[in-house]
Amino acid sequence: MRKHKEGEDMNYTISNEKLTLVVSSKGGEFQSVKDAEGQEYLWQGDAATWTDRGPNLFPYIGRMTEKSYKYQDTVYHMDIHGFLPYDEMELVEQKADSLTLRLVSSPETRKQYPFEFTLDITWKLEGEKITITYRVKNTDDKKMYFGIGGHPGFQIAPGHARSEYSIALPDANPRHYLLLDAAGSGLADTSKSYPFNDAGNAYVPVTDTLFDKDALVFEDGQLPSVGLVDADKKPFVTLTCTDFPYVGIWSKPDGPYVCLEPWIGRTDNMDFTGDLAEKPGEQKLIANAEAVHTYTIEFHSSI
Repeated sequence: MRKHKEGEDMNYTISNEKLTLVVSSKGGEFQSVKDAEGQEYLWQGDAATWTDRGPNLFPYIGRMTEKSYKYQDTVYHMDIHGFLPYDEMELVEQKADSLTLRLVSSPETRKQYPFEFTLDITWKLEGEKITITYRVKNTDDKKMYFGIGGHPGFQIAPGHARSEYSIALPDANPRHYLLLDAAGSGLADTSKSYPFNDAGNAYVPVTDTLFDKDALVFEDGQLPSVGLVDADKKPFVTLTCTDFPYVGIWSKPDGPYVCLEPWIGRTDNMDFTGDLAEKPGEQKLIANAEAVHTYTIEFHSSI
């Protein structure tokens, strides 16, 4: 495993005949996804709307009550989406069309998260598709609780408005979603769910007001796949995430991008004050066991 200098972010590039992918050593965040014609699919970040591009989230998804949690009567503090987005990953393997990076528990991670682990993330290119695999190993002698997921943002094609796009569902069955606390805590308001496509259609327009109340949170495996299509229903990008029971769809209200986010786990409920083991959606992994979760992103011909 190749190490890089402390504090030095590195970018890794892999490619095939259809796509070129750039990933940062910092949290394994997507930096760029371009097709053979040079079209950039990934949001490139700006200070006005959202500075990130496509972070990975571990060992927690979303926010915790007062940025803290209890585990066996000890209080730990953790910021939104856990520490992975800010940690340097080391190179395990790089080939022309695949890449694996690794994060291993350390004294720094244990200040926030009292478990020993190894996390590998692998990206594999196959035609116009990227397969992303999370491999979490519990190297501790006790049960480990975690959440993991992705937060890729897809930018609107040049010359097009976000409102020209629609969210593409896998079928026309009605879906419903949760919203986050209106007071701005970032916690889930489970007192009510909202219809997404109650008219029974497979496409929902990305209106200018769709994200006025923050992210739309889909539970219970409602979205094994989700995508973006243009005004003619021509596919732009498709996320397939059958391994992930939660999906977030989000953008800043005026952001020229849409995030399609596969999650295992989600933000705390508004009224949650219990132990880490009781949090909604937490994964449980026994000592020396391994969990593997995979999703894909397919990029379609330029709009």
